[in-house]
Amino acid sequence: MTDSLLVDRTDAVVTLTLNRPEAMNAFDVDLKEALRDTLAQLEVDKSVRAVVLAGAGKAFCVGQDLREHAGVLASGSTDLDTVRAHYNPIAQRLASLPKPVIAAVRGTAAGAGASLALLADFRIGGPKTTFLMAFANVGLAGDSGISWSLPHIVGRARALELLLLAQPVKAQQCYEYGLLTQLVEDDEQVLPAAQEFAARLAAGPTVAYAAIKRELSIGTAGSLSDALAAEAQAQAICGATNDHKNAVSSFVAKEKPVFEGR
Repeated sequence: MTDSLLVDRTDAVVTLTLNRPEAMNAFDVDLKEALRDTLAQLEVDKSVRAVVLAGAGKAFCVGQDLREHAGVLASGSTDLDTVRAHYNPIAQRLASLPKPVIAAVRGTAAGAGASLALLADFRIGGPKTTFLMAFANVGLAGDSGISWSLPHIVGRARALELLLLAQPVKAQQCYEYGLLTQLVEDDEQVLPAAQEFAARLAAGPTVAYAAIKRELSIGTAGSLSDALAAEAQAQAICGATNDHKNAVSSFVAKEKPVFEGR
């Protein structure tokens, strides 16, 4: 395992920390491959029930490592194959992970860093949190799912503004736009707050959480018929779980249910 991605586990919560603080956690090939492959492992690990994505140091992630990219351009290559090889698989796995994902967005989230944060189910930030849809500033279109996630969160008109003007969005405005789902008062509390929230979710009905995420993905992109079919399938799966049976029994007995994720 590379040192550029730290993997820490506490009970059923795994924290993934982008660990290139000297480069503001910019993505080089090593970090992209580590994140892509680790997410693939977490996807099938049923003992992991919530994931926190964070950045080491003062920034969350400023996107592609442009120093590394400059070397690629200098070699004569203009094919951004890293989008297909790295960013697309990371984005797909992050968005479809069958367990809650919380992004601890301390400091700057720019470019692909902003894109990936927006694919998390929840985003927690602090006073110095800043989102920057930086792609146009270097003559590029958006990637890593931002053309899908950003308009879903802020609407098409606002998404177009943020992507074309490519100006920093400060913490309070991020919260008002919905880029952050929670804004804490102290930057030092961003990661602890995210981990505490993840632990709360990990103790919940995680099979149902996964089904709800899938329902919303289908429902927001498809027709009513697509949504109804997805809901019927989801309820068939969830209705057969011990979590559902135990929760109903607990409700009847006026007790607090204990969820096991199965």
